[in-house]
Amino acid sequence: MLAALSVVVALVAGMHVFAPSRTPRAGVRPHQSGASTTGSNPRLGPEWDGDGEPVTLAFGGDVNFPEGSILGDRLATDPATALGPGVPVLLAGVNLSMVNFESALTNGTCPQPQPKEYVFWAPPSALTAFRDATVSLVTEANNHGQDCGEAGLQMALAYRARARYTVLGIGQNSNQAFRSYQTAINGERIGIIAATQVIDSDLMSSWTATPTHAGLASAYSVDRLVGAVEAARRVDDTVIVFLHWGVQLDDCPDPLQEPLATVLVRAGADIVIGSHAHVLLGGGYLGSAYVDYGLGNFAFYNDPYPTDQSGSLIIRVTGRHIDYVGWRPAVIENEIPVPLTGAAASAARQQWAAHRSCTDLSVNPSRSLASPSSETGPPSPALVQYLSS
Repeated sequence: MLAALSVVVALVAGMHVFAPSRTPRAGVRPHQSGASTTGSNPRLGPEWDGDGEPVTLAFGGDVNFPEGSILGDRLATDPATALGPGVPVLLAGVNLSMVNFESALTNGTCPQPQPKEYVFWAPPSALTAFRDATVSLVTEANNHGQDCGEAGLQMALAYRARARYTVLGIGQNSNQAFRSYQTAINGERIGIIAATQVIDSDLMSSWTATPTHAGLASAYSVDRLVGAVEAARRVDDTVIVFLHWGVQLDDCPDPLQEPLATVLVRAGADIVIGSHAHVLLGGGYLGSAYVDYGLGNFAFYNDPYPTDQSGSLIIRVTGRHIDYVGWRPAVIENEIPVPLTGAAASAARQQWAAHRSCTDLSVNPSRSLASPSSETGPPSPALVQYLSS
């Protein structure tokens, strides 16, 4: 126990931080910011700093438990320890944590394997593994969320309800799939939406949730995704979007990621993060919002370099104000993340920061891209068409 606590202290003390300077708040300041510029709803003002106190969030990348893998065997042996001792260390001291569950959730079989190269599924004990590793919620809006067909998806929806554990990005229809997770922490209202910009072209129709069809929240439904963000913006102090996007093994954003991030920030997202590439991409500020284009693998079965570079993104936020950002680095060994400390951690943080060089992101915040009008109006039809095609 003492050794584990020492690792936590070392990680927090050495965490790479970049953020605007800010005087710590002495107490709650309800409705202090934004009231003069946004009428009756100050949350539409980009300067809104909430009604409560700072909230600390942690995000990790891809996790799965394939049959025949070490992770799969660990899950079968003991779900409570399947993700290893390093995950609680990487998520220590936060109020909420989230990762991408890169798998269908079924009864342990795959009733309708889809015609694709890699088909992943895991039993409901995976939810136990996440919960016991202190992961607050996961998203299944990804290119494996419906690997076992609609029959598998119905299992996931049933197990989600039975376990009372939040799995975002899936639903009996588009309203459910795009429904945001809502929670109150330290007097602050947090809203999280999940969607995928990666679906095999021949599965797009059958996998995409519609008003009358079960499936995944598709980021190609740009108007629907923007509407979900704008709806959350009206009621939440902090709005987060977790996306599955990018190109596998490419550590720079693809042509769709940067314009989609801009659309979502203009619609009111304060934090936009994602996964899929299985390698780390850059993170930084887009105006006053924070964007990370790719968190890589968190705990994954295939871990040669650079796919073995793991870690947790730590963000402390007060309303719409990013107080600080830090990267707690890890390396995947035997398919589970092992936190780094000392010189190895410093080198890994420098490498993580270097990925920003090929993005549209900045190390420091600047003027907000969002405004009350952009947070209540539709995005450019031409841009919607580009992102939807």
